[in-house]
Amino acid sequence: MGVSKSDSIIIVGGGAFGLSTALHLSQKGYTNISVFEKDNNIPPRFSAANDLNKIVRAEYEDDFYTDLTIKAIEAWKTPLFAPHFHQTGFLHCVSGDAPQKAVDTLKRFQASAESHPKIQPHVYPIQNADGVRDACWQLDGPILGWHGYLNRFDGYAHSANALAAVYRATQAAGVRFFLGEQGAVDEIVYDSTLEGRKAAGIRTKNGRFHPSSLVIVAAGAAVGRLVPELGRNVVAKSWSVAHVHLTDEETSALRGIPVTYARDLGFFFEPDPKTNLLKLCPMGGGYINTDPKTGVSHAPESLSESAFVPVEDERQMRKLLAHTLPSLADRPLVNKSLCWFADTNDSDFIVDYIPNLSSSVIVFSGDSGHGFKMFPIVGSFITDLLEAPGTQQPIARWRWKKANGQAGDWAGDVSWRLGQSKELSEILPPKASKL
Repeated sequence: MGVSKSDSIIIVGGGAFGLSTALHLSQKGYTNISVFEKDNNIPPRFSAANDLNKIVRAEYEDDFYTDLTIKAIEAWKTPLFAPHFHQTGFLHCVSGDAPQKAVDTLKRFQASAESHPKIQPHVYPIQNADGVRDACWQLDGPILGWHGYLNRFDGYAHSANALAAVYRATQAAGVRFFLGEQGAVDEIVYDSTLEGRKAAGIRTKNGRFHPSSLVIVAAGAAVGRLVPELGRNVVAKSWSVAHVHLTDEETSALRGIPVTYARDLGFFFEPDPKTNLLKLCPMGGGYINTDPKTGVSHAPESLSESAFVPVEDERQMRKLLAHTLPSLADRPLVNKSLCWFADTNDSDFIVDYIPNLSSSVIVFSGDSGHGFKMFPIVGSFITDLLEAPGTQQPIARWRWKKANGQAGDWAGDVSWRLGQSKELSEILPPKASKL
């Protein structure tokens, strides 16, 4: 039996998935919604979406996600989200030194873009460095061997600003928020019934119990601590993020550039006009933080432990700048951090009830580093599930999976990623310690 519109619903997590869920539930007429977030502010510092910007690109190797993202881009152009969406285009290339896996992945993405009737009119092949400069004249580096395509249908979103806007909108709609000590969830509380176990609510770290008819766990990289039943089906993973601080003049000169992505090097965005920060991310297999007792990777509970980028990643970001914007290649990198997210081994989301709990707990997770582009619509995945016949997730790929007991490199062979995952303990700076 599903929840009614007046039943108490608790959402654990005030990041992208949690906020979008609160928005869509309130728009569907649910009136008793509470969001619990362990940070004192929203956007929360622990959320991968609390970031300067995120890529919004529609083309996928999988048409299922391409069509979803096209729907999301339409929603990005509605009044609540439009101030934070910038359709600057997506310059997607490989360098002359790219490994074959990167070249093959690029070709599949390009084929996806060129074959989709909605996207194809916006796609322009790039054959060489001159083609790159035609697409983005500001790139005055050697751009050695670059080739690929430009997709003007794509762009980026100011992610933290978008989260803040939805936070304000959901507050105005009557959603309650519990933050900091009051919002830090320690555990889901279960009762025994004639039908078996069922969630009765949650208990926060200050010892208070909050009853509810439904608990939706949208806790990002922290989901494994609250829902150990997931096993290795969802693990915490991170990639590096850093920024270059520009002058007003440099920021103005780079306004409007497309998201520039060399699949074997990394990517950057047009600089933010308010902060003059140009964000950079390297490509790689990412970092995990495995608990040796369970084999599950968890995000560090301390933000300070992630406030750095590995030397290898910094070297790669500087190489990307040397190819494209050489005047910035030796600048100091600021606001460096590891960005933790919830990863699945097939990059599919998990949007489903935990089995055998009388439909009382939903796990909404597995953004896998590509979920934020769908921020305006992801909450509808939850309302669709609540309205599904028989409380069964109609989309098979998002259903609950049996706990994965296999160890090894986590998602190291996902087609669109390069490199192998490394343990956080291997790359921590001197004097730091692993939690």
